[in-house]
Amino acid sequence: MDVLDRAIADAVLGIDTLWGGDVMNPSGTGRFIADSWFSDEPLPAAYTTASAARMRESGGVGGKPIDREAVEAYLRDVNLPGAIEAVRSGAATIGGLRGKYLAGLATSLEVMWDLAMELLGKGPAVPYARCVQASSAIDPEPSQPESKRERVAELLAAAGYSPSGGRDALLLAVDAWRKARNSPMASVKSLGAAVIAQFDNLTAANALRFLPKELHNVPRANIEFLSIKDAWFSGSMNYVGRARNADGSPKYEATYEINASLQISFPEFQQLVSHEVVPGHVTTFAYLQNLYHRGQAGFEATVLTMNTRAAALFEGIANNAILIAHGVTEVEQLPDEDMQIGVLLALLQDDAKNQSSYLTWGEQRNQTEVANTLRREFLVSEERGDKLSGAWGQHPLLGRMYLPAYRAGTDKVAKLRREHSPEKVLPAIYGCRGLVDVETVNEVLAQENQQ
Repeated sequence: MDVLDRAIADAVLGIDTLWGGDVMNPSGTGRFIADSWFSDEPLPAAYTTASAARMRESGGVGGKPIDREAVEAYLRDVNLPGAIEAVRSGAATIGGLRGKYLAGLATSLEVMWDLAMELLGKGPAVPYARCVQASSAIDPEPSQPESKRERVAELLAAAGYSPSGGRDALLLAVDAWRKARNSPMASVKSLGAAVIAQFDNLTAANALRFLPKELHNVPRANIEFLSIKDAWFSGSMNYVGRARNADGSPKYEATYEINASLQISFPEFQQLVSHEVVPGHVTTFAYLQNLYHRGQAGFEATVLTMNTRAAALFEGIANNAILIAHGVTEVEQLPDEDMQIGVLLALLQDDAKNQSSYLTWGEQRNQTEVANTLRREFLVSEERGDKLSGAWGQHPLLGRMYLPAYRAGTDKVAKLRREHSPEKVLPAIYGCRGLVDVETVNEVLAQENQQ
């Protein structure tokens, strides 16, 4: 690692540790902000210093209660503002596409630092708009679920359900549709394997030819599904990427932990697999690891980070992944109406994430009101409404920075795929023209269109 790489490592893993995360933990129950560490480089001082272990054990500034003694000890040992500033100054020095990406990363890390200081009573309240801008590159705005909800009602009626009679009738129809198509979480390994194979084949048929040939043999879905009880999340994709073949090449391995209490229909499970695995998150991370392994991406591609503009782009890829796999740009072009319902309900859920954030932090609504809104306006299950309005929506970091990123990224990638041919847009969003985020991808595509 050079000086800039070390600053990136300290800044990202330092913020992760400050918030109680452990990037080396194989489970999503221990990870938080840093999504990966697969460079084979030594871990930075921000992770290895003795005070970091206590931070991870106590939950950092997210601990209940906060172990203030542990926090103070860690902040004495690690100069996080200095590391973040080194990333920003390094970005300005190198310029270009990489410099702009790193500047965006520094902006997000600065907000995460300021949110931690707010929690500690060491800094002012961070404006909600600043949080959303830092992670999503847009201003806060409410979701607009009407067209998706109306289309769901039309498809449910065609499927033999009776959604007419107001919102209560529509909710009952959605619940009945879900119940009739419920995915058994007890069989998630075998179910996951079958659906992964389906979408890996679709991706090979409809997307692979638009990507550089060097990526064609990269495993897109080397993942194991695991059922986990009583998790605060619905599911967690844990990209590991540290296993190596005999020749030193990566194995691109990951796990997906799915909440055993999750209520999900099979069509929604299909969308989940495309989102989390192929051609969504696991595929995206594997391609970036391959690019780094071949010297085509910088160190920052190995320590991918939540609550950033890159994460917003990755969520956008994942939410459009089922369309990418089928080689289409619109939900109504999918070959099966049940699948269309599942995708629309999943997209409504991500619209609900943004709405939870907007109502909770932008309008200071209480959890009960938010949960009811998410249920009635966005057709989420009661279990999802409770988690999105509670553990997620009220989280001081995720509620303000990550929940808006899903919708922002989804809309951006959908727009790019409508405006640009697949041979231009797919290499751009998967990092083949340089690591990009939800903002800097515009520059890459503008250059592509000039050629």
